[in-house]
Amino acid sequence: MKSATPTRRRSGATPTRRRSDGRGPTAGRRGRRATPYLLVAPMVGTLLLVLGYPLVDMVLLSFEDMTRKQLFAGTAPPWVGLDQYREVLSDGFFWTVVARTVAFAVVCAGLTMLFGLAFALLLRLVSPWVRVVITGVLVAVWAMPFMVAASVFRWLSDADYGVVNWLLGGLTGADFRGHNWFADPWQGFAVIVAVVVWGAIPFAAITLHAALTQVPVELEEAARVDGAKGLVLFRHVTFPVIRPLFTVVAALSAIWDFGAFSQIWLMRGGQPERDYYLLGVYSFIESFAVNRYSAGAAIALVTVVLLLGGSAVYLRQVLRTGEVE
Repeated sequence: MKSATPTRRRSGATPTRRRSDGRGPTAGRRGRRATPYLLVAPMVGTLLLVLGYPLVDMVLLSFEDMTRKQLFAGTAPPWVGLDQYREVLSDGFFWTVVARTVAFAVVCAGLTMLFGLAFALLLRLVSPWVRVVITGVLVAVWAMPFMVAASVFRWLSDADYGVVNWLLGGLTGADFRGHNWFADPWQGFAVIVAVVVWGAIPFAAITLHAALTQVPVELEEAARVDGAKGLVLFRHVTFPVIRPLFTVVAALSAIWDFGAFSQIWLMRGGQPERDYYLLGVYSFIESFAVNRYSAGAAIALVTVVLLLGGSAVYLRQVLRTGEVE
């Protein structure tokens, strides 16, 4: 006679349930891993369609010697290999432009982050209605096209009718009538830096203010109880919380400023002097003004390689921020 007691399962054995759709746990994990790639696939595909062919064509062009003769005749330009890169990299003026571009990007990014952080802290301290007004002004500045901003600053710094000359003359008593700010490249770049920073402050200020809202109030209150205040409180309590986003915004600003073109081109009326060449302007001039298309392509590709260094810092910080979260 068989016992009515049900047979016990062996110790440690657990029943395996099958999903109604026939998919096991491994398939589910694979689906979760594939989800991020599926989400970014449309964007990557669009970038490949829009930028892929021009980038490949520019790479090939940099290994050729395209002149106006081949362009008008429609014939294939001769293949010269690395000659364009040797010529560009052995040119002392090219390295002068590289150093000028790096210095320009560092100064612009540094001033952008300094003033952006100042505005972000100001937005944190003022009343709500004042915050709304300041934010509206920042958004209006951010939305202003480069052409309009350049026209405004060209009028402000005009040698004959500029407000800057009139204001400095009134404040210092010196005669600034007819003073040309662009006769000296140092003064001219000061005006151009002002244009770039003025247009970049809104993004930095609004982003950093959003980061400041995530700083725990209890953390700052505990630090105040311990006697921390002012700069000490910001340096040791507030800034460490917003440092990851601060680094990301700083890297983005440096990348954008490294590739500055529109502001210089518009401020100099489409005819920038050699003292105002940055890498973007230099590549454009070599390609379309001097008609050295292959040399311009080589300069553009070297610029891309240099920008990848800044992009690596940006991506590294983004990944580190994601890991912390």
